[in-house]
Amino acid sequence: MNLRRGPTTAGAPRRWRTLGVLLAAMLTPSPSVTAAGQGGETPTAFSGGVEFAGASVLYRLERALHYETLDNGLQLRLLSLPDSPVVSLVSRFEVGSRDESAQEHGYAHLFEHLLFKGSEAAPGDAYQQAIASYAGRFNATTGFDDTHYYLTLPSEALPLALFLEADRFRHPLLTVETVENQKGAVLEEMAMRIDNLPYVRLAMDALLPLLADTPYGHSVIGDEASISAATPARLTAFHQAHYRPERMQLTLVGDLLPQSRDWVMERFADWGDNATTQRDGAAVAGVSERARKPLSIARENWHAEVVDARGPWPVLLLGWHTVPPTHPDAAAVALLERHLLQSTASLLAQTRLDDPDQLWMMSLPLPMALHGMSAVALVPRARASLDSLAQAVAALIEAVATTPLSPARLARLQQQWLDEQLETVGDPQALALQLSSTLAIDEAKPLTGPWERIVAVTPADLQRVAQRYYLSAQLRLDLLPPWYLRWGKRVLEWLPQSWADRMEAWWL
Repeated sequence: MNLRRGPTTAGAPRRWRTLGVLLAAMLTPSPSVTAAGQGGETPTAFSGGVEFAGASVLYRLERALHYETLDNGLQLRLLSLPDSPVVSLVSRFEVGSRDESAQEHGYAHLFEHLLFKGSEAAPGDAYQQAIASYAGRFNATTGFDDTHYYLTLPSEALPLALFLEADRFRHPLLTVETVENQKGAVLEEMAMRIDNLPYVRLAMDALLPLLADTPYGHSVIGDEASISAATPARLTAFHQAHYRPERMQLTLVGDLLPQSRDWVMERFADWGDNATTQRDGAAVAGVSERARKPLSIARENWHAEVVDARGPWPVLLLGWHTVPPTHPDAAAVALLERHLLQSTASLLAQTRLDDPDQLWMMSLPLPMALHGMSAVALVPRARASLDSLAQAVAALIEAVATTPLSPARLARLQQQWLDEQLETVGDPQALALQLSSTLAIDEAKPLTGPWERIVAVTPADLQRVAQRYYLSAQLRLDLLPPWYLRWGKRVLEWLPQSWADRMEAWWL
């Protein structure tokens, strides 16, 4: 089971890849059946005279999608892919670290572990053994806002899989032995991925206070005190409050048989239909009010540094407060991130093609339901200072903010975004994960709704968001090694470039 992480860079040195952990540890009364994408829409592949290859695929998939909200609030999406040899199930619960109280830091992630360790009908490792007997694959991820459980297996095993999923979500066995065992597993993971790696804990301690007094002011993995104090009784209360049908999106994609919906109804339709669930639901509505309010974050320049005696080399972290995914500027921000930082054709990536000043870079987008952040990590060459790297990034942002992007370049960005979406079409699990994360604004258009917002972005929109979110305020954290490496690096910065490059090659 894994905490959700930002994208990593293939082939990057292991000590730099570990930094990807950093900011990861920093959404009707009666059943209503609809076919998403219907209502007279014509699959439009054109915008501003530009044809986008593959857009019609998204509309075609939506016309085949079955969407339904059960009486208990559970959202169900079924998408049959006749050519698929398997079926993928993804269960998304709207529970993440933002839902935790001060005494519950890490509970959402701890539950991700616990729900693989026994339920009333499948105690111990029975779940894992049953799925493995069909050569199925399963895992889960926890984030700031939600937790995803996903598995892929042959379609003949679907009835068993739905039985096991419903049982572990509704009736987990939170015994003293299981809880203590998984507390130990989480604390060991915390030690390996946070405390034993250079810079990570210190950087978290520096960055998380920027979101103090918000639901995002603590890490997803939690803290040792909260995890150590967890008991079966406390975890049972957390489960009853947050693992509820109205906070669940269940998606099935792949080789679906005609009975698939009936099997889902048999296992999930009666969940929550009792007085206890209604009482708990009323209680959690008040408890979670703070975790649903939009954030008010001061956008201002911030610069700090941390020194780690285990640090192998300096690292520059740059970040910018942006917007949540439902904000009107979210699509423009997504394209600007791609243009500046993310894709192999991004402006920052292009600076690495000819004698670059950075050894390595990694984009770290941090989407959150109530907020948004862009971030990038840069490792300098021996000859380059952190200041010079920060100035280079600032110059790229300044250029975007002052010079409109050409329509042709914008169209390429939009096509790249579309191509990434189309990559999920042939992978039932990736497509199920995408559909299970549907925003409320895209309830009936989970694939084409986001695309239509992307294709509506203009060059003026990109300029505006660059000025508002990237040019106006920047977060900078310098991750520094011990003094002797810092001073040695400073000397190399003053040497002739050829000398500095030779010393760098020797060090590497």
